[in-house]
Amino acid sequence: MPPPVNQRAELQRLLQRGDFMNAKHLAGDMLRRNPRDGEAWLGVARCAIGMNRLRVAEEALERAERLITGDHRISMAWAIVDHYLARSDKAIDRLRVLIARKAPNALDATIFLADILHRTGKRAEMKALVEQGGMWLTDVRGRIMAARVRAKDDREGAVSEFEAIAREPGEVSMRRNAGFEAVQLLDSAGEYRRAWELATYIHQNTASPFNLSDMQADVHAQRQLLANGKAWFNPRVPQVDGIAFIVGMPRSGTTLLEQMLDRHSCVAGIGEYEGIMALGDSLVHAGAWPRGLGTISAEDAVVFQSNYLSGPRTPEVAGKAWLVDKSLQTWHWLPAVAAILPGARCMHITRDPRDTAVSLYLSSFNPKHFGWTGSLGGIREVMTAERALSMEALSVLKIRHEEIVYEDLIEDPDGHAQRVTALLGITPESDMLRPEDNTRTVLTLSHEQVRRPINRTSIGRWKNYESAFGPEWDALVATHNSRRRCP
Repeated sequence: MPPPVNQRAELQRLLQRGDFMNAKHLAGDMLRRNPRDGEAWLGVARCAIGMNRLRVAEEALERAERLITGDHRISMAWAIVDHYLARSDKAIDRLRVLIARKAPNALDATIFLADILHRTGKRAEMKALVEQGGMWLTDVRGRIMAARVRAKDDREGAVSEFEAIAREPGEVSMRRNAGFEAVQLLDSAGEYRRAWELATYIHQNTASPFNLSDMQADVHAQRQLLANGKAWFNPRVPQVDGIAFIVGMPRSGTTLLEQMLDRHSCVAGIGEYEGIMALGDSLVHAGAWPRGLGTISAEDAVVFQSNYLSGPRTPEVAGKAWLVDKSLQTWHWLPAVAAILPGARCMHITRDPRDTAVSLYLSSFNPKHFGWTGSLGGIREVMTAERALSMEALSVLKIRHEEIVYEDLIEDPDGHAQRVTALLGITPESDMLRPEDNTRTVLTLSHEQVRRPINRTSIGRWKNYESAFGPEWDALVATHNSRRRCP
């Protein structure tokens, strides 16, 4: 029986508003009424994409495709999933078909195609797409794409266009994206005052309410449990094989380390896989986080473990002995790793706190989830919490790990390649020292940096903004410097 028309309309309204949790519940209700409702399965897929649950999205799209044939919305959703799962060439092919057919979503397909071409370094193809013209270039997203092409030969003109978009009334995400594109161009041109002032303007005018107190309370609860010097739970699941995590703050070198590892013939980087967040959500929902980890039944623990492991093992990584997960939230869920994924290895990477802070402040992060990046005070608080909690949890919970300092990694990449491969029990390979040759699509903010050979250009970047840092940073800096191995 088909669902009432108003249910489908409400599902579309929730999806357009970005209310993925309520949309997911509504789609679930529709499927309980009719498991063969293709619109509901497409709704599940769109929710999963919005919540970064890409393996769930794949399964839902496969079901939707069997029930609704030749639908342009399904093709677009597949292109998004393909790109996010590092199948960008496949995504490009899907989008070109939609554009050639003049599908109802051809404008969106063109804009998404331009973005993929930008992120994958296909500059000539992107320039050709822009030069073809079309109505898509009047859309604010198209203006951003055109300004990216313009930046190659006319930096100041591109900055002016980006900044104009950032200061216009309009969708916050577009204003942020354009504004921080201008910030990066100004920073790379040595116009540091303009870059900082524009970043400050964007943070002040596009921020979402963000409260650090919940995160701080959770970190405090974990550290109280860790203060006893031993785990407060015993894992009730088998040890896992072949799972490793890169643990660290955003913009601390996590992408570089992952790209180095991904060049090894036995290793596959899986990016910022959503599995650790899903695991954390499950533990919170079960009332087991963090104090109740020891109360989880063996049956539930096996389900939680299976849910995490089922996602990354795809045909693309078949035959790889190790999968490396660089989720930005792993530092917050290390007791979950120890309880549900015993045997997983970790590489904890840190970078000069001031360099990390500058990179965070001058970059566009989702203000809903990373609102703390909008002020140096918020960045310092989260950084202090991350470094204390990560080091304590890795040590107390006896998680096999290596401590990596970004600056040391840059100075001695060969030595660090040996250290991390020893942690994984594999032999280092020379390709690891050429991460810039990696052909896998990088979706993080570091997608351009990792296409260059390992270099020192990001070390000491904070000195361009030295006046922003006072003595309140001294303790973090001293701790960081004390951990360095290379002089």
